[in-house]
Amino acid sequence: MLTLNPGQVTLFELEEIYRRGEAARLNDDANAAIEKSCAVVTKAAAGDEAVYGVNTGFGKLASIRIAPEDTETLQRNLILSHCAGIGDTTPINITRLMMALKLISLGRGASGVKPDTPEMLEALLEKGVTPVVPAQGSVGASGDLAPLAHMAAVMIGEGEAEYNGKTMPGGEALRKAGLTPIVLGPKEGLALINGTQFSTAHALAGLFEAWRAAQMSLITSALSIDAAMASTAPLMPGIHELRGYFGQIEAAATMRDLLEGSIIRDSHREDDPRVQDPYCMRCQPQVVGAAMRILRQAARTLMIEANAATDNPLVMPDGSIISGGNFHAEPVAFAADMIALAMAEIGAISQRRIALLVDPALSFDLPPFLAEDPGLNSGMMVVEIASAALMSENKHLANPCSTDSTPTSANQEDHVSMAAHGARRLLRMADNLFRILGIELFCGVEGVRFRAPVNTSPALQNVMAVFYGRVEPLTHDRFMTRDMETAADMARASDFLDAAEISFPSLET
Repeated sequence: MLTLNPGQVTLFELEEIYRRGEAARLNDDANAAIEKSCAVVTKAAAGDEAVYGVNTGFGKLASIRIAPEDTETLQRNLILSHCAGIGDTTPINITRLMMALKLISLGRGASGVKPDTPEMLEALLEKGVTPVVPAQGSVGASGDLAPLAHMAAVMIGEGEAEYNGKTMPGGEALRKAGLTPIVLGPKEGLALINGTQFSTAHALAGLFEAWRAAQMSLITSALSIDAAMASTAPLMPGIHELRGYFGQIEAAATMRDLLEGSIIRDSHREDDPRVQDPYCMRCQPQVVGAAMRILRQAARTLMIEANAATDNPLVMPDGSIISGGNFHAEPVAFAADMIALAMAEIGAISQRRIALLVDPALSFDLPPFLAEDPGLNSGMMVVEIASAALMSENKHLANPCSTDSTPTSANQEDHVSMAAHGARRLLRMADNLFRILGIELFCGVEGVRFRAPVNTSPALQNVMAVFYGRVEPLTHDRFMTRDMETAADMARASDFLDAAEISFPSLET
């Protein structure tokens, strides 16, 4: 169980929720601010002055006053009417991350909710009750209305939830978990569904996967360098220090560590007829270092967003209730576009190394398509084509989403961020990227195998041992899809990072 301190939650804590399914609760210090803002909203609900979302309708209907006796019905209707999501169900780990992000936002004490509302989110996370949230239906302003409404519906005993591996009505899931539905008071429905938590959860998931891919690409590129007997001179520290980008310097240093002790490298330091290698071998630190740089920029944005109060209106420290626009997810949309660009480029340069390794004109005495007995065997011929297809798909997916907008809600919400699908595409891109890296990994270890008895570095020998523990060497043509998917799964996991026994760049540096 993680204890979250609103305003100071870290990337590490959020990744623990995403990867390990950790439950979470608010620090006890958050209670005072929650109770204070709740008292402000309760007083406003009983007063004569119109306060948006407290005693009025919503959006284009904000001019309609709601009687105090209809407050509960107003909030309940808001949730049910906004349960208009559609499409595939959001993965459980992302939904749980979204719930934790909403918990953090409420914990800032600016939303005016009763203490039992964040407590219900804590209970759902602890008991493993996960709302069924359709993936489509948000344009990223006024908040992620539909996805968050599906979350809130379960809190009031409606909607659907997953519990103990089964999907069931939300009320039934609560009963089986020993929980009682909450009754929403003034503004609470609005506090739950206004906000960027759906988009931010997906963007964070994409960020975590993209960073893992960037780390993994340092291993695959190092393998490719030895497989192709390419030069390590472009990794010399002085080159990268003269440019000055920290990510580039880190990437080159990591690759040097991975290749330290390579006998293959030493075997062609003299009398190698080649003068320069293609860019995909020489410029990995420059490309992946730049990707790491923008991933860290995206991380800083998403950490601000994860700790923010993003519903509307907000209760100010002086007790005023102000209508604003923190629900607009433009920062998240920009961050998602940055992450997409980074993933596309990590995959693009990886694919060029795959193409080099299978091309006998470029691979320096490796057999065509890394095939034993080429001609009788086709080896990696169509595997390389698959990597090209994946690379091209990611290039298309990397086109920006944040530049799009369309008016909604009778032109009241006339500029929107499109952060939701901008962030959702990132996991599809990550799947493609890990498949590309898995293919490069496969080609790299095979290329190094062909250099025997001359060995690669100890770190990369460890990587090869882990790989060949699950995938047989390609000694003859065989059904390839299973091996490609296994390689992709291994690239996504942290096994190779551990096997290399060196330090890798950290996202939080």
